[in-house]
Amino acid sequence: MNLRALGADLRAGATTSRALTLRALDAAEATTTGAFLTVDREGALAAADVADAGLAQGADHGPLHGVPVAVKDNLCTEGLQTTCGSRFLEGWIAPYDATVVAKLRAAGAVVVGKTNMDEFAMGSSNENSAYGPVRHPVDPTRVPGGSSGGSAVAVASGIVPLALGSDTGGSVRQPAALCGVVGLRPTYGRVSRSGLIAFASSLDQVGPVASDVAGAAALYDVIAGPDPLDSTASERPPAHALEAALAPGTEPLRVGLPTQYLDGLTSEARSVLDAALAVPGFEVVPVDLPHTEYAVATYYVLASAEASSNLARFDGIRYGNRVQAEGASLQDVYLDSRTAGFGPEVQRRIMLGTFALSAGFFEAYFGKADRARRAIAADFTAAFEDVDLIASLTSPTTAFPLGARTADPLAMYLSDIFTIPSALAGLPSISVPVGEDDAGLPWGLQLTAPAFAEAPLFAAAARVEASR
Repeated sequence: MNLRALGADLRAGATTSRALTLRALDAAEATTTGAFLTVDREGALAAADVADAGLAQGADHGPLHGVPVAVKDNLCTEGLQTTCGSRFLEGWIAPYDATVVAKLRAAGAVVVGKTNMDEFAMGSSNENSAYGPVRHPVDPTRVPGGSSGGSAVAVASGIVPLALGSDTGGSVRQPAALCGVVGLRPTYGRVSRSGLIAFASSLDQVGPVASDVAGAAALYDVIAGPDPLDSTASERPPAHALEAALAPGTEPLRVGLPTQYLDGLTSEARSVLDAALAVPGFEVVPVDLPHTEYAVATYYVLASAEASSNLARFDGIRYGNRVQAEGASLQDVYLDSRTAGFGPEVQRRIMLGTFALSAGFFEAYFGKADRARRAIAADFTAAFEDVDLIASLTSPTTAFPLGARTADPLAMYLSDIFTIPSALAGLPSISVPVGEDDAGLPWGLQLTAPAFAEAPLFAAAARVEASR
C-alpha cells in the first residue's frame, strides 16, 4: 500500500476513506501474525466518514487525509486501550491522545488500531509481549524484530501503509529492516514524547514506519515539531521532508563506512552492504568510530537505569493492575503486583538499572556509561567533519527463528549493535530495504545524518530506494 497512490485514488474519487478503512480493519482482525492488540472498528469508521465528508467539501488536510494508520501500543490514545504489551496495563484507557496521535488525527489520518510490541518496548524480537509474539510476515516461524514489530508487520503485510513506532536503541529501524519496510528514528527532541509511555527518557523517540521513503517522510512531516507539553522537544522548525524525498537530487555525497561496523559480517552481509551503497553519486569512504565497542554495554546500563526509574510508578497503587491478597501489607501489594504485572525481560532490566544506580555502584556503572555515551557522540561529530552520511547494515542478520535468542540475552542485545550508537548520540537514522537473502528475508541499509538533518537524510534514502 503506497501512500501516494492511495492519496491519488482518494482525491480522484476512485476510492473512499471508508473503503480503505474497512479493508484495513478486516485485514487487521484477520491477520495471524499477532500484529494488533486492539482494533478500533467503530472509531476508525467514524473518522473515515469525517475524512470523506471533508474531501467532498474541499477540506484536504494533506497527504495523510483519509489514510488508515496504526499506532504502537505505548502511545496514549483517548478512549482506546493502551497496554504497552504488558499485563500491568491491561484494560487501561488513556484520558488523552499522545501529541503525535493528536497530530495524526488533525492531519485527517484514520487510526485503525494499536500494534503489538515487546513489553514496555524492551526487546529486539517482539517475543516479550504479554499477549504473545508477533510473527514475521514472510516466514511465521521467524521474528519480525522489536520492539515495534507489530507496526512493522502491519505495514509489511499491507494492512496499513503507515504506522507509528518508538525507537530507544533501534526499535523502529531494526524491525523495519527485518520486515522489508522503511523506518526512521528522528533526531532526539525532533518529535514530541508527550503521551509516549517512557522506557528511557533520554533515548526514546517516536518514529514513522512506511512502505516507502516518501510515505515515511510524509508521516514524519506530520509528527515533527515543537510541543509545549514536552520540555525536551526542540523549538527548531523542521524542514519539509516529503519535498526532499520526492526530489532527492543527484549531487555527490560522501558516505562514511565505519570500519568497526564491518567486523564479523558474513560474506553475504558484506556483499549486500556493498551492493546497497552502489548508488550514483555516493562516494563511499572509511570512517573511524573508535568507541563503538562500548556502545551496547553503555546503552544497557543507561537504558536500564532510566527504565528502573520510569517504571517505579507502576506499583499497583497509583498505576497499573493491583494484586492484593486479604490482609496483605503495602510491601506485599507492591511485590505481588509487580511480580504478576511485569514479564521476565522487564524485571531483568529493572534489576539491572536499580543496581547501576545504587549507592556504591553509581559512578562505576552509570557514571562511566554516561562518559562513554559522550565519547560515542564525539566520534560521530568528528566523522561528520569529513562525510555527509554514515552507512551500515541496520541489522547484522536477517530475521532469526522465534526462540533462537530468548535464552541468551546478550545474543539478543547484539541484534541492535548497529542501531544503538546513533541512538546514544541522538542522531537521525533511517532503515531502507535493500534486498533479500536466499530465503526471501529482507535486508535493511541504515543511513545516519547529523542532528536535525532529516530532510537530506530522506533525500539520500530515496536515492538508495530508487537504485534497487
